[in-house]
Amino acid sequence: MTPPAIAFAMQPDRTRHVFTPELVARLGRLAHILDERPMAEFDGRSEQLLAGTEILVTGWGAPSIDASVLHRAPRLRLIVHAAGTIKGLVDESVFDAGIKVTHAAEANSVPVAEFTLAAIIFAGKQVFRFRDIYAADRSRKRSQILQGEAIGNYRRTVGIVGASRIGRRVIALLRPFDYQVLLYDPLIGDAEAGVLKVEKADLDTLMARSDIVSLHAPLLPETRHMIDRRQLALMKDGATLINTARGALVDEAALIEKLQSGAIDAVIDVTHPEIPAENSPLYDLPNVFLTPHIAGAIGLERARLGEMAIEEIARFVEGRPLLFEVRKQDLGRMA
Repeated sequence: MTPPAIAFAMQPDRTRHVFTPELVARLGRLAHILDERPMAEFDGRSEQLLAGTEILVTGWGAPSIDASVLHRAPRLRLIVHAAGTIKGLVDESVFDAGIKVTHAAEANSVPVAEFTLAAIIFAGKQVFRFRDIYAADRSRKRSQILQGEAIGNYRRTVGIVGASRIGRRVIALLRPFDYQVLLYDPLIGDAEAGVLKVEKADLDTLMARSDIVSLHAPLLPETRHMIDRRQLALMKDGATLINTARGALVDEAALIEKLQSGAIDAVIDVTHPEIPAENSPLYDLPNVFLTPHIAGAIGLERARLGEMAIEEIARFVEGRPLLFEVRKQDLGRMA
């Protein structure tokens, strides 16, 4: 059997480490690589590559794929996205043409869940507050006083908003600890909540009872600004909001106002817009730990994405079902 022809479409500077030399060699044993250099744009060089491509491997920064691209890729049978969501990368014409699509969102969920677990533990332990107090007084007098407050992670309540793949991973990572876990997800019934070993709660109850709230919902029209001024007002004094999902889930103006009051803390990896304005208070507020969208796969963690992509390609080549296939009906509820 003739091995299928593969091409790459992604931004090389954003996808370093996704396909290591070892992974490229493994891929070469499964299929014929037309060109190891990825297409950053579907330009002149891409015409010949697209004409012969049967499997297109995409990644961060890949140009979008629509009917006009499909017209130039008549042999295309599979798109493998070696990254997270494919929303915005492919349109419905891809599915209408019968082309299979799969992605590595499951692999990308691993570091996000790990980051979230670390954030939860640090938030419960008030690590950042201890750091600032210690640096300010250069002794342990004030930090010793803080140790006597009602802080720490024993029997704290963590609220998970969204039983997404990442939300579920976080729930699983929390099981060995002494947390009470609340879950808000209108799609989860009592039986499934029992399997997940969480307590179902409506959003108001979760926001009011939780010491730490972690967001893991997809950004959809109905979830935009789901955490608004009213929800933030329900949070306990001293509680922490963690967002590693999508910035627009939160009304940022209301959040900044709440943070400026000093009533809550926040660990924020995603914002809306993606990069806050230079004068945003989020950069300077002492009760905010702001990171530049690093919870997902970065550096060496990206190799998981390439590994999962190759595993899916192997299944396709061998005629086995894809494990992480995306279907047309999935687009409307994807992150």
